[in-house]
Amino acid sequence: MVSFEEEQAEAKALDRLQDLGLSAYEAQTLINLIRIGTGTAQDVTQIGGVPRTRVYESAERLHELGLIDIQHTTPRKFTVISEETIVRLLNIQRENTITELAECLDEIGPAQPQREQFGVWTVTGREAVSSRIDEFIADADERIVYMTTDELLSDEHLDELRAVTERGVEIYLAGISENVQDRIQESVPEAELFETLWEWEETPAGSLLITDEETALVSALVDDTATTEEIEETAIWGSGERNSLVVVLRAIFTWRLDGNRPS
Repeated sequence: MVSFEEEQAEAKALDRLQDLGLSAYEAQTLINLIRIGTGTAQDVTQIGGVPRTRVYESAERLHELGLIDIQHTTPRKFTVISEETIVRLLNIQRENTITELAECLDEIGPAQPQREQFGVWTVTGREAVSSRIDEFIADADERIVYMTTDELLSDEHLDELRAVTERGVEIYLAGISENVQDRIQESVPEAELFETLWEWEETPAGSLLITDEETALVSALVDDTATTEEIEETAIWGSGERNSLVVVLRAIFTWRLDGNRPS
């Protein structure tokens, strides 16, 4: 009898295999073969999830991907390769797909998105917001004003901050917790602290980023526990010297920064 933990693991494995491009029947056929090692179409069907008529076409696809071997007996038998090799082959396929996609996108248009001067754009999801922050930091040429919380400060952010300081970009931190200050200054000792009008950690906000006084992003943590187990993050951003979001945040923060500078 299959335990609850095994059922949960199988459900997740099926989802991930489909994320990597297998159909539902192909994923289930592979999982069934992993359970039995070697078997016929009838053996695969008896476990469940795949009609016998769909086992053969699913097995052919898995064979093309190198995930199973076929013995052309009567009836045909299928055997699965090692789990380590399955993961390695699927990873190679994923990397090849991403490489091919990047080449296609490069042919289609410019690598950098066109940023509107007056519009304010929204970004939803921690990974999406984090990627946009990394992008803006990497594109900075002169100055970065950065505020965030400990849970949102990723190693990727620290890597990007460290990289831009090596080419002379100034980094200023404000209104953040001691944990965030310590982590950033340990990784990026060139970063400077300055006082703001409020303590960022005492608000429900997530991150604030101003780069070169031309690009601004503000995120907030949203309680979405009704549908997910985590607090979600959403952000707005704008770009351009006359962009409304940039103008307001520049007025709030950079004047304070300039006022703290020695004359």
